[in-house]
Amino acid sequence: MKMEPLLVVLCALCALPGPRSPVAAAGRSCADTRQVYSEKGYSTNTAPLTHISGKTALKPHGFLPLTSLKSRVDSWDLHSAADFFRELIDLSEKSMNQMFTKTYGRLFTQNSHVFQELFVELRRYYSGGSVSLSEVLSDFWSRLVERVFSLVNPQYQFSEDYLECVSKHAEQLQPFGDVPRKLRVQVSRAFVAARALSQGLATGRDIVNKALTADSECVRGLMRQWYCPLCRGMPSLRPCHSLCLNVMKGCLANQADLDTEWNNFIDALYQVSEKLEGPFNIELAADSISVKVSEAIMYMQENSISISTKVFQGCGSPRPAPGRSKRSPKESGGNKRPFRTYSAEEKPTTAAGTNLDRLVTELKERLRPMRGFWVSLPHTICNDERMAADVTNEDRCWNGQSRGRYLPDVTGDGLVSQINNPEVEVDIARPDVRTRQLIMELRVVTNKLRHAQSGQDMDFMDSEWCRWSAGLETPLILSHYQLEITTAAGELAACFGDGVLGLAVCDQLCQLMAAQFQQAADLT
Repeated sequence: MKMEPLLVVLCALCALPGPRSPVAAAGRSCADTRQVYSEKGYSTNTAPLTHISGKTALKPHGFLPLTSLKSRVDSWDLHSAADFFRELIDLSEKSMNQMFTKTYGRLFTQNSHVFQELFVELRRYYSGGSVSLSEVLSDFWSRLVERVFSLVNPQYQFSEDYLECVSKHAEQLQPFGDVPRKLRVQVSRAFVAARALSQGLATGRDIVNKALTADSECVRGLMRQWYCPLCRGMPSLRPCHSLCLNVMKGCLANQADLDTEWNNFIDALYQVSEKLEGPFNIELAADSISVKVSEAIMYMQENSISISTKVFQGCGSPRPAPGRSKRSPKESGGNKRPFRTYSAEEKPTTAAGTNLDRLVTELKERLRPMRGFWVSLPHTICNDERMAADVTNEDRCWNGQSRGRYLPDVTGDGLVSQINNPEVEVDIARPDVRTRQLIMELRVVTNKLRHAQSGQDMDFMDSEWCRWSAGLETPLILSHYQLEITTAAGELAACFGDGVLGLAVCDQLCQLMAAQFQQAADLT
C-alpha cells in the first residue's frame, strides 16, 4: 500500500503557517523533524533542511506501523520448533543405523532400505505430506516380517508370492507380539501432536500477517496522530493516550472480532504443548523406534518355531534352499548373530538432550500473554511510550489539532462499537470479508489441534464428503444425535455458490464440517 499521496495532503494541511509569515516559516530549521523521521526508520533524503510553507516535508515509502507488532508472534520461534522435531527424526534414524549395524552386521545393511523408507515417510508426514502414519507403520511391519522370516528360516527358499502370503498372515499370527501396536500408538500420538503444533504456530503467524493491514481511513487517522506534529514543527510531541486508543480501535475494529476464536486457538496450542511434554512426548517416541523394532525382531526369533509352523500350515511347505540340508528353525537359529534389546543406559542419546522440555516451556510462556491479543492490541500499542503520551500526561500531548487535552470519550471494542468513533470512519454495516476468512481459518486449525490432543489426525477426512454435504437439503440424523451442519449445509452450499469467501476457505469450511460429522458418528 503506497501512502505518499495521502501523506502529501496531510502534511500540507498540518504544515499551515498559522501566525507565522511565510518568510519566517521558510527559515525555520527542520533538524528536529529530520531526526525523528530518521528514528522511525525512513530515509531523510526527501526531507528538506528548512521548513517549506504549505508543502510536504516528509515522504515515507510503504508506511505501516502495525507491522512492528508481528514480532510478538514471530517470537514463537517457529524455526526452532520445526528444526528440533526434524532433528529428532534424523537422530532416531542415525541411532537405529548405528545400533543395527553393530548388532546385525550385513543382515541389516542388506535390508537397510526397509528402515530408510520408514524414516522417509515419517519426515514426509511431519513436513505436511498426505501420509497416513498407520499405513506407513503397517507397510513397514509387512516388509520387515518378510525379511525376518527369511532370516530365521535360511534353510528354505521363499518366492515373492510365498513371502506375500506370510505378510498376509501377519495380523493373525502377530509375529512381533504386541510391539507394533505399542509403537503405532506412541509414534502416532507424538507425531500427530508435533505436526499439529508446528502447523498451528505457522497458521497463527500467517493470520497475524494477514490481519495487520490498514485501509485508507485507518491510514488517515494514523497520519493525523503521529505525523501532524512533525509537520507542525513539534516532532517531540506525542499523541494523547485517548486519541491513540480511538485511532487504533478504529483501525483494529474488525480484527477485534477475531478475539473469541483466537483465544480458542491459543488454548488449543497450549494444550497440545502440554501433551508433548507429557504422554505424547515426541523425543521419547522417536528415540524408542529402534529399541521397539529390536524387541520385535527378538520376539519373532524366540517364537520362530511356532510362527514358522503356522505359516507352513497356511501358506504351504516351502522349497529347501539349494545346497542346504533341511533343518528345523531351532537348529538354524544357532548360526545367526543374536538379537537383543537395549537397556536405558545403552540407548543412544540425542544431541538435543532435554531440549524438548525447554522448548515447550518457553513456548507456553509465550502463549499465555497471547490470549486477548486482538482486543488488547490498541492498549498494547498506545501504552508504548514511543507511540503515545502517558495517560497521566493529558495536558501536554497532541490532541489531533494542537497541544492540549483530548476531550472525546474512548470507544468500545469491536466493529459495532465504532459507530461513533471520532477519529476513524468505520463501516459497521458490512462485515469484513477478510475477517470472516480468518475466523474460519482459526476454527479449522483449532479443530485440528483439539483432535491432535487425542492423537487423531484430521488431515485425512474425505474432501469428497464436503462437496456432497453441500447439496444436502435436510440435516443429517445419526441415531439419536442430530447434527445440524450449519443450518442443513445451507451455509456451505452458499459458500461454494456466492464465491465471496473464496474456494480455499470453503474447502476449510468443508473440513471443519467433516470433523463435526465424524465427532457425531463417534458418539453413536
